[in-house]
Amino acid sequence: MLDIIRKKKESFIIKFVFIVIVLSFIGTIFLVWGKGSDGTGGGGGYAAKVNGSKITLEQYQNAYQRIRNMYQQIYGQSIPPEMEKMLNLKKVALDNLIDDLLVSKQAKSLGIKVSKEEVASSIEAIPMFQKDGKFSFDQYQQILKSNRITAKDFEEGQKAELLIKKTRQSIKDKAVVTDADALAQFKKENDTIDLEYVGYSPAEVLAEVKLNEAELNDYLQKNQNDFKTPEKVALSYILLDPSTQAGKTTVSEEEVQTFYQKNIDRWQSKDGILPLNEVREKVRLEALKQKSAKQAFELAADTLYKNIKSGDLNLIAGKLGLKIQETPIFTAAAPAPALTGETTVIKKALELKQGELGGPVETEKGIYILKARERKPATVPPLAEIKAAVEEKARAAKAVELAKTKAEDAAKQLTAKAALKTQSTGSFGFSEKGEIPLIGTSPEMAEAVFKLSAAQAPATPFKVGNRWYAVRVKTRTEAPKTDFEKTKEELKKKMLPKKQEEALNAWTKELREKAKIEINQALVAEK
Repeated sequence: MLDIIRKKKESFIIKFVFIVIVLSFIGTIFLVWGKGSDGTGGGGGYAAKVNGSKITLEQYQNAYQRIRNMYQQIYGQSIPPEMEKMLNLKKVALDNLIDDLLVSKQAKSLGIKVSKEEVASSIEAIPMFQKDGKFSFDQYQQILKSNRITAKDFEEGQKAELLIKKTRQSIKDKAVVTDADALAQFKKENDTIDLEYVGYSPAEVLAEVKLNEAELNDYLQKNQNDFKTPEKVALSYILLDPSTQAGKTTVSEEEVQTFYQKNIDRWQSKDGILPLNEVREKVRLEALKQKSAKQAFELAADTLYKNIKSGDLNLIAGKLGLKIQETPIFTAAAPAPALTGETTVIKKALELKQGELGGPVETEKGIYILKARERKPATVPPLAEIKAAVEEKARAAKAVELAKTKAEDAAKQLTAKAALKTQSTGSFGFSEKGEIPLIGTSPEMAEAVFKLSAAQAPATPFKVGNRWYAVRVKTRTEAPKTDFEKTKEELKKKMLPKKQEEALNAWTKELREKAKIEINQALVAEK
């Protein structure tokens, strides 16, 4: 195994495994054992300060990179920016460091220590350091040496990691699943209930919505962006064809050879790269085309910049010997026919102020110099002009509010055990997915109603799809209590891991709430 590691120590897989298994411990050394955590290490910058202790930029960057490497290994490719933003890896990395620091500081007050024997046992159990199923001291030293980590630093990191694990486990060990907890879970998993419900959708209450002029005006003011007319521009422009420069341009033999070498992949055939003497004319023509295009752009740019202050497109057109063309007024969504497909030209046109010159803009058609002949900014028309559109959207929005309000009123009536015309779901059992017959999927509703007895109702309605539902437990059929006694202990064991995680999360949250934490927001800001 040591031979394999030596041969492939530069490979990605070996490096990744080492990072995940080993460097996660090293990342804790400096955090827990004082290297840089006293506010003096890591230079002037910091990622966060926790009760006066620094988490340095280096610690943060190492933690962030480890998380990125893990996800890249999982997905087998580089993480796209949108996925990284969704996963919020920067915040996750920093939160983990903050939690580790808070937990490690609690170890002393809880009387938790890590012995040398525990450190040794944990290191011996790491598969990377084993040969034929047993710990190999030579292999251990070799791997650390090849990754430039001293045994002292690694063992300190391992000790710090064990301290955090033991501290967290001590909190978990305090968690207890009571008989009442187990019974509630048993009832949720084995009872069946029948719900009575009423539902309201915006479409069903739309006819009830009536809006006056003042309400429409108010909606328009609060939602102006929904009704703005798009920006419009009318252009005058000239278009310089680079091929017109070809007759005034020549390429030397040296330029031909240079172009051939820089673009040698263009001359690939099934038998390999074609020699220059076989493709010389093609190379010359392409080199000439490229040089002509460059010179045409430079000519357009030079002429524009020398005369841009004049704002006179006629003057520039005269100097270049070109004819001015004009477009009708247009928007980005509906460009002038002559500019169809010319995205960069349209974008530049909409950036210009009225009367302003712009460019040069180079496209496959040629090189444009533009002038905004007329410009109309985005505006919100008066209500009288767009009343129908405003009313349609305002009524739809109001219908959503009305459907929710009706469901809230119904929920109050059901809670008060008032008589109300309802529908019934029929009898059903609890589903982790939250599947409820005739209503849909709502984990939130399922969790709420299975905590209730017959005739009880949640105080607030639930939104499922585009409808709001007020519900009440019509009947609840309980599973035999004798079955609970038979399965109680097994159920407690099954519930314990979740109970432990909840206890740990609550404890960590409390540590955070009591701590003074200052975060360098620039590090975790999404771009």
